[in-house]
Amino acid sequence: MNNWFTVKVKYTKQLDNGTFKRVSEPYLLCAMTFTDAETRIYEELGTIIRGEFNVVGISRTEIHDIFHYEECDTWYKCKITFESEGGGDDVNVEKKKKVAQNFLVTANSVKDAFEKLKESLSTLMVDYLIPSIIVSPIVDIFPYREELDKEISRRPLDELNDSIVETPSSKKVYSAPGSDFDEDEVDFDEDDSILEDGFSEEE
Repeated sequence: MNNWFTVKVKYTKQLDNGTFKRVSEPYLLCAMTFTDAETRIYEELGTIIRGEFNVVGISRTEIHDIFHYEECDTWYKCKITFESEGGGDDVNVEKKKKVAQNFLVTANSVKDAFEKLKESLSTLMVDYLIPSIIVSPIVDIFPYREELDKEISRRPLDELNDSIVETPSSKKVYSAPGSDFDEDEVDFDEDDSILEDGFSEEE
C-alpha cells in the first residue's frame, strides 16, 4: 500500500543574495513505508541539493488528491467537509456521517485556490463545504510511480505518465494508489500558515 509522506530535510541553502542559510524544507512524496520514504527522498534530492542534507522528520500525510496547475507555483492545502450516508442500527434509518478530505492545489492566491478547487471537484456528486484554505510550505512533490512497488529509482518528472492524469487545463492530478483517508478527520501541519478561511460556501 502506498501513502503520502511529508519528509523534512535540513541543509545549507544559498539565497538569491549569495549568502548561505541553514534551512529546513518539507517535501511530499509517495512511498510504501517510512523507510522507503527516507530512501526515496535521498534518491530524489541527491542531484538537486548541492552538498550534504539530513532528513530530520518523516510523517504520514493524509491527502485525498493533488491538483497541479502548471501556471502556478504556490501550494495550498484545502479542506472540504460533507455528509455521507452511513448504515444505522435500524436498516430503515440512514445515519449520516461527517467526512473530511484534504486536497493540495497550486494557485496564485487563496481565492484562486478556492476557484481551482471548485473546478477540480466539479464532478463530485455531493454538497460540500470548504472550511479552510491555507498556504502549504511544501517545496516539491514526488508522486507515485509503478516501480515504487518494486524498488526505489530516480526518473524525471515528465516521464511519470502512469501517475499523472493530464487535462486540457494543464492540470495534473497526483494520487497515491492504495491510500484512502476519505472518512478521517484530519488536521493540517503546524508549519502551515492560515491565510484566510472566509471562502466557505456550500455547493
